[in-house]
Amino acid sequence: EETDNPYIEESAFEALEKDSQEFISILNRDEVLEKFRVEYEKLLAVMKKSRENEKHLMEKCRKLSAELVEKSSKVAVLTKLTHDDGETISSLKSELEKAWKMVDKAYEREQKTKETINSLNKEISQLNNLMKERAGHEYNVEDLLRLQEEVTEERDQLLSEVVKLRQSLTEITEQQQETEKAKNEAEQSVLQLQQDIQLRQSEELREARKKEKMETELKNLLAEMDNKQAEVQKLQQQIENDKEEQLKIENNLREQKTLNEKAGKELEQLKMKYQKLTQESEQQSAMLDDVMKDIGQKTTQLKELQDETAQMSLEISKLSKMRDVLQSKLRTAEEYKVDAEHENSMLKNQIIRLEKELETGKKQAETDKRAIDGLVRERDMLNQNLIKAANATQKQIDLMKLHEQSKQNLESEIQNYKIEAQKQRKIIYQLEKERESFIKEMSELKEKVLNHMKDLEMHQIQICDYEKEIEMQVIKLKQQQNLCETLRTERTLYSKNLIEAKDEIAEMMMKLKASTRQVDQLKEEIKEKDIALEKAHVEFQQSEDERKSMKAELLKMTIQAQEAKAYIKNQEAEEKKLLKIIAEADAERLKQKKEFDKVLCERHALGTQLIHRNDEVALLYEKIKIQQAILNRGESDYRQRVEDMRLLKLEIKKLRREKGILGKNVANVQELRWEFNHMQKELLREQTRCKILEEEMQKPLQVHRWRKLEASDPTTYELILKVQRLQKRLISKTGEVIEKEFLLQVLQHHYFVASH
Repeated sequence: EETDNPYIEESAFEALEKDSQEFISILNRDEVLEKFRVEYEKLLAVMKKSRENEKHLMEKCRKLSAELVEKSSKVAVLTKLTHDDGETISSLKSELEKAWKMVDKAYEREQKTKETINSLNKEISQLNNLMKERAGHEYNVEDLLRLQEEVTEERDQLLSEVVKLRQSLTEITEQQQETEKAKNEAEQSVLQLQQDIQLRQSEELREARKKEKMETELKNLLAEMDNKQAEVQKLQQQIENDKEEQLKIENNLREQKTLNEKAGKELEQLKMKYQKLTQESEQQSAMLDDVMKDIGQKTTQLKELQDETAQMSLEISKLSKMRDVLQSKLRTAEEYKVDAEHENSMLKNQIIRLEKELETGKKQAETDKRAIDGLVRERDMLNQNLIKAANATQKQIDLMKLHEQSKQNLESEIQNYKIEAQKQRKIIYQLEKERESFIKEMSELKEKVLNHMKDLEMHQIQICDYEKEIEMQVIKLKQQQNLCETLRTERTLYSKNLIEAKDEIAEMMMKLKASTRQVDQLKEEIKEKDIALEKAHVEFQQSEDERKSMKAELLKMTIQAQEAKAYIKNQEAEEKKLLKIIAEADAERLKQKKEFDKVLCERHALGTQLIHRNDEVALLYEKIKIQQAILNRGESDYRQRVEDMRLLKLEIKKLRREKGILGKNVANVQELRWEFNHMQKELLREQTRCKILEEEMQKPLQVHRWRKLEASDPTTYELILKVQRLQKRLISKTGEVIEKEFLLQVLQHHYFVASH
């Protein structure tokens, strides 16, 4: 099996570790994300463990692959040796057959020589008998000599043939002995080779088993590696998802922090304003008490005045007029009092509203502040009006005492006060309009804020619901992943069982083939032995020695044949058993195939479910992103509106300041006009002078005028006068600057007092 699975490189893993450490250091700063940090550290530890396991498994795989290579080389060497041994066995068998053939030929020759020797001995005996028979007869000498010579020649020939036959016999016997030795040696070498082959076969079986074990271990390790890598990829995906969620959480936390900080600041400001308003309301109540006391005093004074008017009948008309004036002033004072009470009640209502809106109107503190500034100004104006009214009453009391002397002054002052009262009423009316407009704006903004807060709450509820759904989907995903892992483990087990069954079938088939070969060899050997037995039976009649040897060989061969028959029976029984095992293995394989097909179908179904779930999760994430974008847009629009309001209020403040400055500068208009007229006159004078000089330049009337117009240095007296003039001017300007600075300080002090 190929092991080309993608693994994480060391550099990438180190970079990932650095990023994770930085991320943990960022998380350590926030106590809110403590649980998330703990879970993230656990995930990191699991990933490190999986990485270490992966390295360990990779080292194991390398070792096992090296051992596999070594074992495979050893197996190849052993297969080569067995092949060579088989070739040597076949060559030795062929040599044995040749030797046996040579022995058979030598035996035939020996038999032939024995027959020739016997025939020659018979002929010799016949010749000797003939010689003895002829000795009694009388023959001629020449015939006898001839016969003798012929007999001697024949005898010499026969002797030479006997010698040759004996030599050939000795050679044949030597050859037979050598062939027997070679046969024994060949049999011993064959036995040794068979033993070596058995040993090598056993070693090969051991090596094959080891190889199978190693292959199974390798497959298991590869499967574990695949699982580990899948887990690592899942962990990486989880880490990336966690990083994205973390970034989102960080952004949300930052926004919440900024909002909380703003809300805290606004709360503190509102608390301060509330305290100031309570203090101011207490001061106003104290002022109202003072005004009531003054009104009581004034009523007592009025009673005294009425007594005096009864006494002074002549001045009733005047006093009645004065009384009307005083009553109008009292009415104005009462109106001021009613307005102050109304404003006090309004302030109390506003305080209650502020207490209620502390939770909802955190972002609109600036608008409230400006509204409160307007109220403070109104309060200052009212205080000034009250002070003026108090001064006016005191002046009127003084005037009542001195009514004859200060009649005209009182009338003028009454007119002035009427004008001022009208102005103040106009100012109050304008301020009330502005306050109403501001209150309307505040109410609209509060409604908007409430709507936004409701929308926010709805969105948060939706987000919580989505998070719950995501958690449920994650739990289902985990369950499905666990099911997939169990299915994978079962599949690996079934595949292992299949491979083992296939290997066992292959081993059994190999054993069957080997046994069939051995049976065929034994059958051939039995046939050869039968042929040898037939030859032995033929040769038994010729020689007893060979009969004995052949008997021994026959016994051996019969024993071998019985053993071979028993072995054949055993092999046939084993063959039947193996066939049964093969049939059972095929049945099991079919069952496992069916189970494997079922598992594949379930896996496909789970895969489709997973794809649907992932699509649903993606849709949910897209919806969340859209809602978040809408929220962000609404927040940005709200901030822009608040900023526009703040800028408009700042512009209003600037315009009011400019109005005050212009009002102060109105007093200096006459001086400026006088300076403007003076400067215009000087400008006209200089323009006429320039025109005259230009005309003289164009048409010079007095040619030698330049002599009279020569430049001359000013005298020391003129310079001293000029210095004195400049010093006076400097002193006056510094005085003006000091006055302006003093006025500025006073204004700043008033502004500080008004703001605090």
